[in-house]
Amino acid sequence: MSDSTTSAASGLWRRIPLWQKILAGLALGVLTGALLGEDASVFKPLGDIFINAIKMLIVPLVFSTLVVGITAMRDPQKMGRIGARTIALYLVTTAFAIAIGLLASWLFQPGIGLEMSFDSPVEAKDAPSLTEILVNLVPRNPIDALASGNILQIIVFAIGLGISLTLIGEKGEPVVRVFEGFAEAMVKLTNIVMAFAPIGVFGLIAHVAGSYGLEVLLPLAKVIGVAYLASALHVLVVYSGLLALLGRLNPLRYLQGILDALVVAYSSASSSGTLPVSLRCARNNLGVSEGVSGFVLPVGATINMDGTAIYQGVVAVFIAQLVGVDLSLADYGMIIVTGTLASIGTAGVPGAGLVMLSIVMAQIGLPLEAIAVIAGIDRLLDMARTSVNVAGDLMVTTLVGKSEGELDESVYNAPRKS
Repeated sequence: MSDSTTSAASGLWRRIPLWQKILAGLALGVLTGALLGEDASVFKPLGDIFINAIKMLIVPLVFSTLVVGITAMRDPQKMGRIGARTIALYLVTTAFAIAIGLLASWLFQPGIGLEMSFDSPVEAKDAPSLTEILVNLVPRNPIDALASGNILQIIVFAIGLGISLTLIGEKGEPVVRVFEGFAEAMVKLTNIVMAFAPIGVFGLIAHVAGSYGLEVLLPLAKVIGVAYLASALHVLVVYSGLLALLGRLNPLRYLQGILDALVVAYSSASSSGTLPVSLRCARNNLGVSEGVSGFVLPVGATINMDGTAIYQGVVAVFIAQLVGVDLSLADYGMIIVTGTLASIGTAGVPGAGLVMLSIVMAQIGLPLEAIAVIAGIDRLLDMARTSVNVAGDLMVTTLVGKSEGELDESVYNAPRKS
């Protein structure tokens, strides 16, 4: 191949939007997994390397952007106002998410006519108490919190440090400039890592597609379809509707602007792992200021559980239908209330989806061992709920940015390359 041909091909590749490259990697991964089956796991290391690179960015990026975001606000009252709006929006959308999951399962009845047995008991897990949550928010050793990747504790420490740097005025400016430079370097490193996203996504999806054959998926295809339908409805109706009604913003621009983050979220099934990409989308595609995006997104990646809420609604009704339990109107209400409140207590807890689901099922008297039925397809459901969580993080960030006058609408409304 001549140098001119190579140069032309390279130029063409650079002009293709990142989300299209990632989507191509995803499609090729599905095809490879379907053709090779379990042998496609040979490509898994490509995905593992990509995920490790993304995880490498999380702690330094969250810490530096939060400190820069707090110091950029220079107003503790503003930070409190933004925090209150953020949490309120997350709780409201979580309640909507559970309701949509319940409605979808009630309409399509994925558990009717499905005969399955389950003998493996699943132990109920308790959500941490309010006291435990509050105590565990404050790190005894911030270095240990950074090393272990405890995002909630990192957020608390970064907020405290950012406020302190703001209060000491000029003496803190040199440190602030260091953090600003460090945050910029982390953003640049994120861009470098994302250039390899199509390869990483290919490796991840090839492994997943090869691991789940039709013999596993077909009996539970209906519940998977209902969960995916409910997830799509939540993003397209609730998120888009809130942006249009509260923000007077074009939802199509929002959907176009978050594509990179959605594809990474779907393939990695990690909200925290997608955070560097979410920050990039919020700033470059949606026009949200550094201060707002640097504060709202890390909080959302930790406490926003909309996708898991949909999962709870769908699975709770699915299991009730599976075991022949008729849920009353009061049971549906209990699922919505319990699920919304549990999302606060289980935020950031490993296996949060299972913790929340076991709490909800215990409240309405469903057998906890039935959770084992969906264990085989949990990864596929996790990919969908993570995508919803990330979409919700970016929607709330956009709305908060708009309400604070920190949304550059010329960036938000700029046409995306198709």
